[in-house]
Amino acid sequence: MIVFDLKCRKDHVFEAWFPDSASFAEQVEAGKVLCPVCGSRKVAKALMAPNVTKSKGREAVQPPQGAAPAEAGVAVAETAKAGELRRMLRELRSHVESNCDYVGSAFAEEARKIHYGETDSRGIYGETSDEEARALKDEGIDVARVPWLPRENS
Repeated sequence: MIVFDLKCRKDHVFEAWFPDSASFAEQVEAGKVLCPVCGSRKVAKALMAPNVTKSKGREAVQPPQGAAPAEAGVAVAETAKAGELRRMLRELRSHVESNCDYVGSAFAEEARKIHYGETDSRGIYGETSDEEARALKDEGIDVARVPWLPRENS
């Protein structure tokens, strides 16, 4: 296993584990590597500090749950804050999907209908462009962007 620090087009830095460098290249080219913060598929390797093995009397850092240990006993830990944030984002996604209607690319149109009383008020979620989201906010329509994490084991 190999761990890379990656950076998306919005400069979010995160780490990801791959069986080898070739697997990393294949997955990035296929658009399978997503930024956990914004969901961007445009990612590249970021500058990385060298890995250091444990010294005598100190514990080695453990890899993320479910990841195979790296070669030579070197491991990289997922910080507690990052793990907690991911857990909270998964819970948020589950709550939204359970309690709101998915309207897909018709999000802006449906949000306007609700705002102007043309249809019943309800929670909705879907996709819209940055420009359309700004236009909704300019009209006084409350919208929020949620960084959707990719589903695990899917």
